[in-house]
Amino acid sequence: MEEIKIYKKIDFPNPVMIAGWPGMGSVALGVVDYLRRKLNGAKFAEVKIDPLTILDSVMVEEGLATLQPPPQNTFYYTRNPDLVIFEGEAQLPGQSGIMLLNKVLDLASELKVSRIYTGAAFALPVSYKESPQVYGAVNKKAIIDILRKVGVRPMEGGHISGLNGLILGFAKDKNIEAVCLLATMPQYAISLPNPKASGAIIGTLKKVLGFNVDLHELDEYTKDMDEKMAVIEDKVKDVMIIEKEEPEAPPAERKIPGYIMEKIEKLFHEAKNDKSKAVILKKELDRWDLYKLYEDRFLDLFKESQ
Repeated sequence: MEEIKIYKKIDFPNPVMIAGWPGMGSVALGVVDYLRRKLNGAKFAEVKIDPLTILDSVMVEEGLATLQPPPQNTFYYTRNPDLVIFEGEAQLPGQSGIMLLNKVLDLASELKVSRIYTGAAFALPVSYKESPQVYGAVNKKAIIDILRKVGVRPMEGGHISGLNGLILGFAKDKNIEAVCLLATMPQYAISLPNPKASGAIIGTLKKVLGFNVDLHELDEYTKDMDEKMAVIEDKVKDVMIIEKEEPEAPPAERKIPGYIMEKIEKLFHEAKNDKSKAVILKKELDRWDLYKLYEDRFLDLFKESQ
């Protein structure tokens, strides 16, 4: 069971909500974590989750096994700008995730939230040197024109997996406008944090919502990650495919769509607990000629089970 615990009543008219859960590149979580800290977000509520509904493993340290604490799902608020920031520590699958989404949206309705923004990574065969492009997916067509004015391209097709995408559909059912901003990032580094992509989404939010936030810390983090990316890119340059984007080239024309990379990442996660998924994963890697790039990680799945 999930329940909302309210620690402080807040009252401001029609706030905007920015929500985020973990995903590729920690892009969405990077956005909400940074804004919460830099805008001095104050905790006012959380969704309490019964750990028995989501347990799938135990934590082991020096031979001692213990149950893991349930992930935190916390609401914060900021003044000037008037924002509600929701930060979820984990992606919850199936019915647990749906129940969590409904609780988040119940509070959004109670607070009369005017619009919800989430974020995600758009993994493409690009270099870390390229500036991220921001795409958008919305649950109400009229919002597309607002995004175009700040340089956001509509996402032409594909899927947005996880709660950062699902919330758009569930919000529509509750008559709440919702937007997912997707920032491009190198597909060879989807398991690494990508602060550059998070920064691109924050930059878009600044334009749309008209607030200011100091990005110095994020810029420094980006420089550090770019150094790591340079090493990785040099190692995989013989097997990666980097295609320069033509100004008008839609995402659908790219060799490996972003949703395929999301599917592969999901299969890796599933194969850790269910080795039968490794067969499906291998077929997907072969289909897109990616096995050589992921060979070590694929083989590690079987080392972990020995």
